[in-house]
Amino acid sequence: MARRTPSQLNMLLAVDKPVGCTSHDVVSQCRRALHERRVGHAGTLDPMASGVMVVGVGQATRLLGMLTLDTKSYVADISFGAETNTDDAEGEAVRTVTVANELRDPAYARERLAAMLGPQMQVPPAFSAISVNGVRAYKSAREGNAVDLPPRPVEVYAADLIAVGGEGDTCVWTVAFSVSKGTYIRALARDLGRACESAAHISALRRTASGVVSIGACHAVEELSPESAAGFALDPIAALGATRVDLPGDLADDLLCGRRIPVERALADFDTAKAPFALVLDRGLKALARIESGRFVMEHVFPQAIGGVR
Repeated sequence: MARRTPSQLNMLLAVDKPVGCTSHDVVSQCRRALHERRVGHAGTLDPMASGVMVVGVGQATRLLGMLTLDTKSYVADISFGAETNTDDAEGEAVRTVTVANELRDPAYARERLAAMLGPQMQVPPAFSAISVNGVRAYKSAREGNAVDLPPRPVEVYAADLIAVGGEGDTCVWTVAFSVSKGTYIRALARDLGRACESAAHISALRRTASGVVSIGACHAVEELSPESAAGFALDPIAALGATRVDLPGDLADDLLCGRRIPVERALADFDTAKAPFALVLDRGLKALARIESGRFVMEHVFPQAIGGVR
């Protein structure tokens, strides 16, 4: 079997996913634009959604499962009058109601949104990527099978009304949400409609932040190139929530071989109580480690350093 060629780019990158493509499509576009085969992503977005998507390139794909992207922020358009089988505008209406006048009142909207705040149990949409007995829920739903997903704990940190719009028989609330990881905004819209004794679905959705990564840090996918990517590389240590430890360059071989390194070899003081420790040589992330008996014990070593360290 041929050995994998080392990646020329090793970084975490934030891209602005366009509407109308899958997260997998975005990864394919990044592969072509960056001329790199080893590309993955964290935090799937539905095709109709746009916004912040974190991509790993080269060695940085190994970080994707460790990222502390626990809080997500979105701006959503919630359309009242119909509930769909997908809980968004791409699905078929399964229930329609006449839009009540009170839904057009901003004060009423703020009251109902305030009632959504806090920890709660949420039933995910039937059309979701959650596996049930080894089968994706959306696959079963598309085949016409009943999908019974158990509720999961989520938390809504903020639900701020931006505007109430719509004309005639339509009514749309534009809302800025801040939620815990794993929260489905589609399900929030569905449940909001029911709480208002109406019916609702998501008609537009944009992720504005994922953890510490905001929309302002994102690169446009269609303009991506190996040269431009470097300017948008995320600091992997900040994204991981790790403690930075700078080490002298003469320890490169020890790191690469996974040898234990005395803590006193660090070039500056750091908080030894805050693991994991991101070991940095020449401004590149070379390893993640823990401390045992006064030595760094390697947990992940990166043969090609991950860039973007600030």
